[in-house]
Amino acid sequence: MLKAVHEPAWHLPNPGAAAPFQKEMEDPMRFQLALNVRDLDEAVAYYSKLFGAEVNKRKPGYANFAIEQPPLKLVLFENPDASERLNHVGFETFENEEVEAQIARLEPAGLASEVIRDEHCCYARKSTVYAHDPQGLMWEFYKVQADEDSFGTPAPEPAAEPVTGRGCC
Repeated sequence: MLKAVHEPAWHLPNPGAAAPFQKEMEDPMRFQLALNVRDLDEAVAYYSKLFGAEVNKRKPGYANFAIEQPPLKLVLFENPDASERLNHVGFETFENEEVEAQIARLEPAGLASEVIRDEHCCYARKSTVYAHDPQGLMWEFYKVQADEDSFGTPAPEPAAEPVTGRGCC
């Protein structure tokens, strides 16, 4: 049996292994939570206080926080008419190899909704693999390559039912 050249960084080889996000190791990725908010100014003020962190990127209708501990990318979309607060979830990786490892894992399992290796979305140029759970929640694994001045193209929606609001980070 062949062993993968690069297993996903969060994969634990056995149940007794250490947790993937320990301080002594460099975090290979951080969890991403993308929320729809009624009022972006109000949300930025609240989350700045909650996490004791300044906003990382602020654009019209969009803001994100890059929190070191716990490793979290909080993304806010100003979308006052959204029926759901949760926009999507995912993982921001810090190496292109990690995105490729996720693609190699998700495609054979039939879980990769779309792979985009040069995407302009959420004020960034990035490499992304998307997956949608059976109820339509979007997950993404991505690596930001560069910042962009414009929002770009929203992420793909699942084939069965559309996800409310813009999605991608």
